[in-house]
Amino acid sequence: MMTAGPVFMVILGATGDLTHRKLIPALFNLYLKGRLPEELHIIAVSRHGINIDELRGSYRDWVRENTGQGFDDGQWSRFAALISGLSAGCKDMAGYGKLAELLGQHKEPAAGYLFYLAIPPGFVADVVAKLGRAGLLAKDDAWRRVVVEKPFGHDLASARELNGEMHKVLDESQIYRIDHYVAKETVQNILVFRFANTIFEPLWNRNFVDHIQITLAEEIGVENRGGFYDQVGVVRDIFQNHMMQLLALVAMEPPASFTADALHNEKVKLLRAVRPVPAAEVGKYAARGQYRGFREEPGVSPESRTETFAAIKLHIDNWRWHDVLFYLRSGKRVKKKYSEVMIQFKSPPHIMFPVPEGSRPTPDMLAICLQPDEGIHLRFEARVPDTFAGMRSVDMEFHYEESFGASAIPQAYERLLLDAFAGDRSLFIRNDGVEMGWELMDPIIEGFQSPQGPPLETYEPDTWGTAGADRLIGRDGREWLQGCGKKEDESGIVR
Repeated sequence: MMTAGPVFMVILGATGDLTHRKLIPALFNLYLKGRLPEELHIIAVSRHGINIDELRGSYRDWVRENTGQGFDDGQWSRFAALISGLSAGCKDMAGYGKLAELLGQHKEPAAGYLFYLAIPPGFVADVVAKLGRAGLLAKDDAWRRVVVEKPFGHDLASARELNGEMHKVLDESQIYRIDHYVAKETVQNILVFRFANTIFEPLWNRNFVDHIQITLAEEIGVENRGGFYDQVGVVRDIFQNHMMQLLALVAMEPPASFTADALHNEKVKLLRAVRPVPAAEVGKYAARGQYRGFREEPGVSPESRTETFAAIKLHIDNWRWHDVLFYLRSGKRVKKKYSEVMIQFKSPPHIMFPVPEGSRPTPDMLAICLQPDEGIHLRFEARVPDTFAGMRSVDMEFHYEESFGASAIPQAYERLLLDAFAGDRSLFIRNDGVEMGWELMDPIIEGFQSPQGPPLETYEPDTWGTAGADRLIGRDGREWLQGCGKKEDESGIVR
């Protein structure tokens, strides 16, 4: 997998939440699977004083508590031996000199260096610049890559500025912008489902599809991220990145090959075809809300106008999707945690069966269930036995757990780290993809903040969001659907 020589992974922000919850568990799982570089050195860098034994113990406690009975102390000890520590602040240039000195102590030429920036986004540009000044990103026989967490900027202008600052030191090919949602097995299966099965792709267009819904819903609130979330909101936090990437995978044209550039080109081409929503017309295309109790969360302003829920209607102006509507919604403190892509097909043009006047059979629906019940549901009409011409919707279902086992789905960070070591940027976000997401979302954010924009409705926790979202989709004669597991509403109708 790697060229000869040691690989150094430098984690800046090594005592933080991200490193404990995501990076170390993912690296440990890769170690257990034998997928890490043959000679890997993990250097944990933090501005706080580091006692390496205490840091390893902190990592171990987190992994053991979240692994359960499968944790093995012997395997952990062998993995923990790969981790060393360095006390150095992001703002202190001397710390980068210490890091360069530490890396230079290894006599054998390195295969490569992976710098993982597990730090607040406001520090990224400065840290990259200092890594460059310390000579840690200099081009030589070893590869050098920098992994950056979202958010990538706060708006289009800041995203372009951040990209420009990083490009002063790095080639685009060296920058790995992580969106962990894209690396989920169920999200990656969208490509396989679409392009490896000949029965679905011919239906994937305006001739057969009525509309598409994408839902990313969370039961939890902002937890300990109230101050951050109050400055960001759901559009910046979810729509600009996760949602735009999902939309691109669902709607893009087939790439010529399964390579990073081919995938990125098709995704960006799709996003360029999305019809922009003018800020002055956001009320026609979007609804927003805030869950009751958000303003009482720690770190949140008592007068906060930040949205924790939004629903947006989009058009894609290309041949495949002309006149097909795309409805996107996401929110916190809603009734159920689930993420899915729902494709509703068109109704038959003529119903020859005797059905009650004014009624029609339920349109066929395809649900790609991303979490928690990972799988695919195809819903279609079937004859009810022993009736004259009765029909009922039935499901054909695929569940990952049933087909591949309960432990089949790895953490998204495992795949992303593996690809970063291997130099595969397919699941990382290219700079033009980041900027296109902001180009589409900036006018919507501006419209939300305008007095003429849609009102900020309050919705109760444990509901499905705002009445405005229902009106948004209802104006087009449609309703929000849930295909990943049947759900009965208050009227008893399964939808």
